[in-house]
Amino acid sequence: MVVARPVHMLKSSWHVVTALVLTLPLAAQTPPVLVSVTARQIQPGELVLLTIATAAPVEALHVRAFDRDLVPYKAGAATWRVLVGIDLDVEPGLHDVSIEAGPPIAAAVTHALTVTDRRFPTRRLTVAPQFVNPPPDVQARIEAEARLLDTVWQSSAAEPLWSGAFRQPVPQPANSAFGSRSVFNGEARSPHGGADFASPAGTPVRSPAAGRVRLARALYYTGNTVVVDHGTGLVSLFAHLSRMNVAEGASVPAGAVLGAVGATGRVTGPHLHWTVRAAGARVDPLSLLAVLGTGGRPVGNPPVTSHDGYAGIGHPSGSLKTSGRE
Repeated sequence: MVVARPVHMLKSSWHVVTALVLTLPLAAQTPPVLVSVTARQIQPGELVLLTIATAAPVEALHVRAFDRDLVPYKAGAATWRVLVGIDLDVEPGLHDVSIEAGPPIAAAVTHALTVTDRRFPTRRLTVAPQFVNPPPDVQARIEAEARLLDTVWQSSAAEPLWSGAFRQPVPQPANSAFGSRSVFNGEARSPHGGADFASPAGTPVRSPAAGRVRLARALYYTGNTVVVDHGTGLVSLFAHLSRMNVAEGASVPAGAVLGAVGATGRVTGPHLHWTVRAAGARVDPLSLLAVLGTGGRPVGNPPVTSHDGYAGIGHPSGSLKTSGRE
């Protein structure tokens, strides 16, 4: 008989992680699964890195969270990692991450993330009228470009195309908050789904990590746009470029010049807009830098926090062991 028991983990100054431990009779001999969570925050718009270890190697791992199938990748003989994006629209509360491992051994785990509320500011901008209420003759173009981007978000490579730490694509700091509620010319529009960097026109835009160029073309709203797939569901978009230096289908190393900062598309002036999607979820690029960047602590960001806990079948202690560190 399977017994499901909620276990509430240690509360930290950042967030609470709760897990559901499923236990079988000891005769089942099913090894435990260790789930480690690394995140800047557990909030809408944040990227979460799960490190999942089993007592013995398994051939496959299936992970699902927030109604999305995620893409785990191997980090060792019996260790996997998976990136979980918490979309802007996710409601606060407990959200389950289901993990199924095997063969040759089989294990099924539910690890709960406690998503806390997040308040976003409002930004008010004045742009050309055709970018607020586009004329009828461009509607078909806008809809086709939206479908194209949806396809790109959902067709990332199944394996990591990067290695090493992610870095900012430009040296200047971000000057516009991710998730801001946007009001253009007095009319509310979609939340700001990326980070803007106060870079002068002509500044080289470099790939934050290795990947494959999925898109390099002019789009209605984002102007000259380059999209780089980093693999495992992680995709970067760079918008408003003055020029594009890469072609669709090209593989690019970390630091490759993708183009230059410009003011094409719906803008108020030159800057770089960087969007990141994780399995389609909208996440803050600064969260990506905090979790997968150099040292996990880029200047100007809160410390990365981790909570480790056994959430497995037949864990010998029968409880969830946790530790927190800054």
